[in-house]
Amino acid sequence: MPDFTPTERTRVRRLPKRAAYDKATVYGILDEGLVCSIGFVVDGKPVVIPTNYGRHDDVLYIHGSAASRMLLALQTGIDLCVEVTLIDGLVLARSAFHHSVNYRSAVIFGFARLIDDPAQKNEALRIITEHIVPGRWDSVRWPSERELKATTVLAIPLHEASAKIRTGPPVDDPEDMSLDTWAGVVPAKLSFAAPIPDEQLSSTVKLPAHVANYTRRRNGHK
Repeated sequence: MPDFTPTERTRVRRLPKRAAYDKATVYGILDEGLVCSIGFVVDGKPVVIPTNYGRHDDVLYIHGSAASRMLLALQTGIDLCVEVTLIDGLVLARSAFHHSVNYRSAVIFGFARLIDDPAQKNEALRIITEHIVPGRWDSVRWPSERELKATTVLAIPLHEASAKIRTGPPVDDPEDMSLDTWAGVVPAKLSFAAPIPDEQLSSTVKLPAHVANYTRRRNGHK
């Protein structure tokens, strides 16, 4: 699995030591995230839209209503940018200037292609569903022919991407180290509360393990 080659668009210029171009790091961020932001230009106006996604190998999949302005625009082959950020902690420094955030972010540039084939579209929807809740696809009704026609699915090849990561404690100026101010990191972690059943759910339907034990994985591992 060859790593990404930095380009003029993906090369990290500010604090380049925080950059990563290996696929293991970039894909680890994508696989842990739940929502991406897609940026593009329509009729000369910049647009940024959040959406769910799923990844399989070197392709990112997104979906939505066939009437979606975003999907209608992206399937024409316009240039786009995809971004995912994970927050790992609040970095509290001795000075206001040096406060920061520990994070992992991935940025992708490229073009989307429309998936027309019903079987491929269904598989892409499975990938998106399994990305959000692993184990869910086999316990639900799959999309009908009418639902597939009402859904647009786009594939974004992952050819041009990079990651940027900040870790560790605050970096204060030497003259501030003696200040009587607490400094350190407040770790952050995405967590989920106990599942709440639908009010109309039959009492005979048991809570499945993939819902009861739901958690997000860090870099592809629990």
